[in-house]
Amino acid sequence: MRKLLVASALTLLAGIAVAQAQNFPARPITLVVPFPPGGSTDTAARLIGERMRQPLGQTVVIENAGGASGSIALGRVARANPDGYTIDIGQWDTHVGNIIYPLTYDLQKDFEPVGLMSINPQLMIARKDFPPSDLKGLIAWMKANPGKATLVEQTAAAKIAGIQMQQGTGTTLTFVPFRGAGPAMQAMLGGQVDLMILQAAAALPQARAGAVKILANLSPRRSSVIPDVPTSDESGMPGLYAAGWFGLFGPKGMRKEVVARLNAAMMEALADPALKARFSDLGLEVASRELQTPEGLAAFHKAETDKWWPIIKAAGIKVE
Repeated sequence: MRKLLVASALTLLAGIAVAQAQNFPARPITLVVPFPPGGSTDTAARLIGERMRQPLGQTVVIENAGGASGSIALGRVARANPDGYTIDIGQWDTHVGNIIYPLTYDLQKDFEPVGLMSINPQLMIARKDFPPSDLKGLIAWMKANPGKATLVEQTAAAKIAGIQMQQGTGTTLTFVPFRGAGPAMQAMLGGQVDLMILQAAAALPQARAGAVKILANLSPRRSSVIPDVPTSDESGMPGLYAAGWFGLFGPKGMRKEVVARLNAAMMEALADPALKARFSDLGLEVASRELQTPEGLAAFHKAETDKWWPIIKAAGIKVE
């Protein structure tokens, strides 16, 4: 009798879970942004969250949780109930580069991919009155002024690119840590730091206003949204790349129906011409439809870890 009651209870609970998944979402969804307000991640999250509200029929609430290059926020998502009501906007720094931190979760096993949103050019910029105006000039200036150039260390990608630059040119940078691109940009505008490596979405508004200058696009090829910006390969530093992308993830164990619902809302948002135009203005290239699927993001994420983790480990980068 007891076994029968237990089996009945489990069947009932399973039925309730299925019903809840089918009725998802029944309340607002929290989209965790692993960085402070004002940066490119925050901007992209607010744009996609607002556009997903219509197909979901629920508000997408943005929650900023900065610190430790996003690893604190991801810990919260990894521990969240996998019911689909807590997700994060992930990127290279949070879901690949964060192995430099002593994490309490597994970047490969503890997250459910929802879909890839965009591929993001990474730019090296300088304060407007910094002497060099391009990457070649920067390398020459750094060789003539050892250790004097300051580089913002707001993400793992910036740290790794900076180390690669030092190793490739025999120069020395002084790294200055910040909690996010927003505060770091304010410091640059105030003349407190010399260089930043960040998403085009955060750099372009200031560059267009003449408040900072772009030195190079740290990508293998020129971007369709900023075609006039030369790559690092073209600028005297071949192979100096910083990866950038945005995708949606949730905690491992989300039901397929819930993942499908979130993915459908994301894909509908990304197909909106107005959103695509806004992303383009920010320097964000919308991902292909194949990569927008959960399977596409899963394969893309694996390829990124397979490529970058050996580089990170070989460089010996670690934060205690």
